[in-house]
Amino acid sequence: MGNRPAELRRAITSVFEQEDADVEVIVVGNGADLPELPDGVVTVRLPENVGIPEGRNHGVKAATGDIILFLDDDGWYRSRDLAHHVVARFTGEPALGALSFRIADPDGGPDQRRHVPRLRAGDPQRSSRVTTFLGGACAIRREAFEKGGGLPGGFFYAHEETDLAWRILDSGYEIEYDADAVMYHPAVAPTRHADFYRLNARNRVWLARRNLPWPLVVAYLGTWVGITLLRERSRSALRAWFQGFREGWREDPGPRAPISWRTAWRMTRIGRPPII
Repeated sequence: MGNRPAELRRAITSVFEQEDADVEVIVVGNGADLPELPDGVVTVRLPENVGIPEGRNHGVKAATGDIILFLDDDGWYRSRDLAHHVVARFTGEPALGALSFRIADPDGGPDQRRHVPRLRAGDPQRSSRVTTFLGGACAIRREAFEKGGGLPGGFFYAHEETDLAWRILDSGYEIEYDADAVMYHPAVAPTRHADFYRLNARNRVWLARRNLPWPLVVAYLGTWVGITLLRERSRSALRAWFQGFREGWREDPGPRAPISWRTAWRMTRIGRPPII
């Protein structure tokens, strides 16, 4: 967005400092002008803010690598061997479609449970197979990205990575949370975004409508209505959430391509059935 030049330069530096790996850096100006950047950076300037997923899709089009890493401008890589570690994982495991990284607090605070993409999130130091990944802290095999259809550009923000993750799984790949692949990111609340509750709800409906067999659509959305009513005590937050929920049914979510029941069962065996 062009408003964190110092943080952006830190992020870029952490990529260029990677050792024993061939890396390229693509920076997308999502409706914003970019500051002066180090030599070797490829820039993509979009005329308007098209949202996180579509902005990342434009970055992928400009990239040439077989492995894609997404990095937010306020994040950075902790060690210089992360890229080498990622390359080794994908080279040695042909079925691996995506890796979700562990996000660490640079100030030494505890790892946040919401950054661990599984139901049993109590031990962030434990790696495991998962059914989704963190959009700003991940690596994706390009072939899996393309087979999954890329990120859903119309989502703008929220759940876009889960949409792609389910399609990657349905293409036969695996996704893993890799606790040894670490990036730094300041501890911030997702609710800082003004449209968080509305887009969170709208996109959850879209996610289900696009990707789940109809019986699972009902179960998944019913579960999340219940969870939201139990979690949220703010009337304004609930109003915004249910506004988005209605929008999710009234507006077109894009092409519908339900995952197979076999994939749904595989997700259940991994530990997160597609009803929660």
